[in-house]
Amino acid sequence: MPRKEQGWVTFQTSEDERKILEEFCEQSQRTKTEILRELVRSLNQHSSAPISPPTHQEEEDIYAQKPEIESSIQKKSLKVSSRNILKGVVKRVVYGAVNSEVTLEIIHKVQLTSIITRASAEELELSEGKEAYAVIKSNDIVIARE
Repeated sequence: MPRKEQGWVTFQTSEDERKILEEFCEQSQRTKTEILRELVRSLNQHSSAPISPPTHQEEEDIYAQKPEIESSIQKKSLKVSSRNILKGVVKRVVYGAVNSEVTLEIIHKVQLTSIITRASAEELELSEGKEAYAVIKSNDIVIARE
């Protein structure tokens, strides 16, 4: 029976991911819950050290701690489901109070401009001359002529 301060976490996985987790459980002789708890705990450690089973005292300490979120988490490159990804160079960033206008040059004299939040532009550290990607997701492409 779960402790009062514990909660349930559910998530969907692919068949392959489920098999990987089950094989790891079998090899390490640990339950899925033990492995997933350890994985969550390791998010604050920022290391790729091997996961070892927690001692009884460590488990007690974990339940007494409050999670801390650090802003220095290393970010990994992302895979994107969109098929329209264009690499370019930042030509201009105009910061507004809330939004920013970002212009990328995809190839010589071919530019795309996007309006994104100022917070996103700052987080991406966009500035002239840096490489960036335009990711285009659209259900409709409208073509017109005079």
